[in-house]
Amino acid sequence: MGAFGARPGLAAAELPAARDALGSWHRAVILGGQGHYAAARVQLAAVRRRTADPVLLSLAASTEGSLLRQLGWHAVASGPDGRAAALALPGGALALAPEGAAPDRIDAICDALTGLAADALGTGRLALARRLLDRSRAALDPDGLRWRAWIRWHWVSAETALASGAAGEALPHTREALALAEAAPSVRHRVKSRLLVAAATAASGDIEQARALADTVAAECRAHDLLPLRWACAMLRAGLSDPAAAGEAEECAAGIARRGGRFRPHGTA
Repeated sequence: MGAFGARPGLAAAELPAARDALGSWHRAVILGGQGHYAAARVQLAAVRRRTADPVLLSLAASTEGSLLRQLGWHAVASGPDGRAAALALPGGALALAPEGAAPDRIDAICDALTGLAADALGTGRLALARRLLDRSRAALDPDGLRWRAWIRWHWVSAETALASGAAGEALPHTREALALAEAAPSVRHRVKSRLLVAAATAASGDIEQARALADTVAAECRAHDLLPLRWACAMLRAGLSDPAAAGEAEECAAGIARRGGRFRPHGTA
């Protein structure tokens, strides 16, 4: 399954059939990355029907939170992210999974805590975001085998630094995320990491380099049908005075709406 692989733009009809709850979660991750929000929600509902495993239910809840955050609903996302944490954090042995194995409780804990940190960041609670990131990091392996969890941790750490006005703190996180992503199998993680490098580069004042990086990311998003990232990249490019970017952002937003995504209106919680 290519949930974290080299072909994130596979059409739904090309995806392997979900034979179990894990397969449904993988399909939800792929579809969410493409901005097929309605289809992704169907797969998350299938996870909940197919299993009572708290790890998979926690991962599904974290994915639901992630889909909401992509559309700006950070306060609402804290509900499923809180459920994810409640499912993952209760007592029990936190056994390390071998590299390449199915997700385990530590993966679920890190997804939940990093998601809650991103929710806090999106609602302006930066100190809480940092505390939750500290908790997530404490659960992570020091050798970096859990590349996906580490990349996500660096993403939210970078975003928290940017929100704090600390571009110099954000840049190392974005570069570390990209280094991990370049050694990992997931195209989507590489593309998003490059987008964050571009954002941190812009915040540091190197506008020309940020424009060049953002143009590369935009082309990759188009090539792999990563519509939510394409929209985010267009918004960044608009802020960097790209004359075509605002129109592309509107086009992406319309495409996201057709795929079942609803952006949070300005001024709402």
